[in-house]
Amino acid sequence: MTRDHHRPVTVDAAYFESVAEGPAPDEVREIADRTASVLVRGARAQGDRALAERVVHLADTEGMETLADMWSSSTADSLAGSLWRLYVVREWIHADPVRAARAFEAGTSTAQVALAVAGVADPPDPEAMCHVIDDVLRGIVHSDFADVLWRASAVVHVMSAGRALTETRPSDVRESARMITLAEELQRAGHLELAGRLS
Repeated sequence: MTRDHHRPVTVDAAYFESVAEGPAPDEVREIADRTASVLVRGARAQGDRALAERVVHLADTEGMETLADMWSSSTADSLAGSLWRLYVVREWIHADPVRAARAFEAGTSTAQVALAVAGVADPPDPEAMCHVIDDVLRGIVHSDFADVLWRASAVVHVMSAGRALTETRPSDVRESARMITLAEELQRAGHLELAGRLS
């Protein structure tokens, strides 16, 4: 019996580099989008308390680095990008709730409309700031996602207004500008969600 012998496939350095680099950008984007969709659309369909707490503490259990790897490169007008921005806001507040409360209180004088939407206790103490952002994330399970995005936007808007009034170092001014951008992105994402165009 004769056997057909095939020439072995030549594996060059480029092959190993492609494997070492991990999944292609399109695959990463697809995984990010699918994960975000399951988290938001699936979570809203179930709506139980234990699931809401898991969603709130996702960054604590999985690590912000894991969420960053999954979602940070997603655009602001996507479901994955919106989730990333929500967890960034939570991380900001929990990292320094005293500063967050101080900024929020200072911003209440100039951001009255956002203040009404934010739903933060008056006066806003550090514990209240942590509670309100966690409550915002619980809304992923219990509320319309557009409302979640608008409420988060309102919290960030008031904080950024307060920081612009009270913090004058160049680095603080740049961070306030980033917060304003983030608030605007969350607000736009809320409108896209309402129109059924956030995916």
